[in-house]
Amino acid sequence: MSTPIITLEVAGKELKFAPTMVAYNSFINDMMPNDKVAPAHNYLKKIICQESKEALDDLLKRPSAALQLAGAVNKEFAPDLDITVKN
Repeated sequence: MSTPIITLEVAGKELKFAPTMVAYNSFINDMMPNDKVAPAHNYLKKIICQESKEALDDLLKRPSAALQLAGAVNKEFAPDLDITVKN
């Protein structure tokens, strides 16, 4: 299975990400109740495509950008499952 490329347009800049299960699982495992920004920042830096690195660095200077970007990428990479509980 090839790595999907997820393209986001943010503040007039195009960002391309190539998330993997290893990077995603590491991000989820690294998040702690008092530490969400650093794991999101690290995750994005791991999965950003080379041509988008400079644009990502500029955006990560903004408050909450790491969390918003990680959320947008993960919404596409790991969408919610449609789960029904049967009795």
